[in-house]
Amino acid sequence: QVQLVESGGGLVQPGGSLRLSCAASGSIFSINAMGWYRQAPGKGRELVARIISGGVTNYADSVKGRFTISRDNAKNTVYLQMNSLKPEDTAVYYCTADGLDNGLSPMRSWGQGTQVTVSS
Repeated sequence: QVQLVESGGGLVQPGGSLRLSCAASGSIFSINAMGWYRQAPGKGRELVARIISGGVTNYADSVKGRFTISRDNAKNTVYLQMNSLKPEDTAVYYCTADGLDNGLSPMRSWGQGTQVTVSS
């Protein structure tokens, strides 16, 4: 099994910043991509940002220019730097990892989620 542990969520005022972290551990052979999704109350889960091997990134239009995803391959850790936060960024943020487990089976793992609340 592959475990993802997120940290860094919390309460921040509009215009503020937060940095989320997510570390993967367990039966990992390789990780091809890591990313962040979010789910606001009463809404579906949406992709926020994703980074694949080689450093290629993609972002939701709503966060382009404000959020930055990065990855430390040696630590199997992904980060999401969130700047200029808005109330509409309030959601539970979930980390994901796609790759192969030690049995060389494809895997997608999800973190438990971390709450981000943007409010004055």
